Amino acid sequence: MVKKKSRSSAVKRNYLKPLPPKGWAIIGLAIALIAGIIWWRDKNDENQWEFMSKFGIKLPLRYAVHGIDISHHNAKINWDKLKNARSEDVGIDFVYIKATEGATHLDRQFKRNWSEAKRVGMKRGAYHFYNPRVMSDRQVQNFIGQVRMEPGDLPPVLDLEVNGGKPDDIIVKGVRNWLELIERHYGVKPIIYVNEHYYKKYIAGNFDEYPLWLAGYSRTHLNDLAADAHVLFWQHSEKGWADGIRGFVDYNVFLHERTEWEALGEQ
Repeated sequence: MVKKKSRSSAVKRNYLKPLPPKGWAIIGLAIALIAGIIWWRDKNDENQWEFMSKFGIKLPLRYAVHGIDISHHNAKINWDKLKNARSEDVGIDFVYIKATEGATHLDRQFKRNWSEAKRVGMKRGAYHFYNPRVMSDRQVQNFIGQVRMEPGDLPPVLDLEVNGGKPDDIIVKGVRNWLELIERHYGVKPIIYVNEHYYKKYIAGNFDEYPLWLAGYSRTHLNDLAADAHVLFWQHSEKGWADGIRGFVDYNVFLHERTEWEALGEQ
């Protein structure tokens, strides 16, 4: 037989060295720093941002009324699914639908979207994409020729996103004409949709009497802008999802109380 090699009965053991006081101090500071960041974030999260899995984005749950805006870019929408779209306790309370652009363009999904929103009982509104290169009178006629508002519909919206290379005073004059004629026709003050840059460039100081809908995707609040203007809506994301819609959709929130929401658009 082959003789086995004997093993030492002594077993070597490795022990962790005690952490020196300096190490514990560093760990303690790190924990305190993380706790401080969490506390500061929660304290300053006045809008109560929370990720909504079915919508794919965070929503500011401080506000009770949430909605989307759509156009032909969202293709053919399944309105029954959209009506029932929910994430936890949050649903889609309203939808703004693109109607017209310039003097002759009608969004190819408008008629269907407008009638379907009514059918499923979603609060709806229509918007016009303003083209500064076209006479504002003709743009007014385009919009009122397509949009038949009914009791309960949201106010019309002027979407100002391009300047068409026109001087500032021409743009302001045309926008004012569109707003005044639309208000005269429908009997309700229209809303102006702009981003922050266009708000400061064209709207502030010129249209302070009109309600606003501001786009600001990188912001966590609109307190500094809302303090100087009557901002009704905030478009806070362009990357949301919704049942019944393929691809991304814009998400908006109404910045005021439910009582004001119920009265919005009353003529």
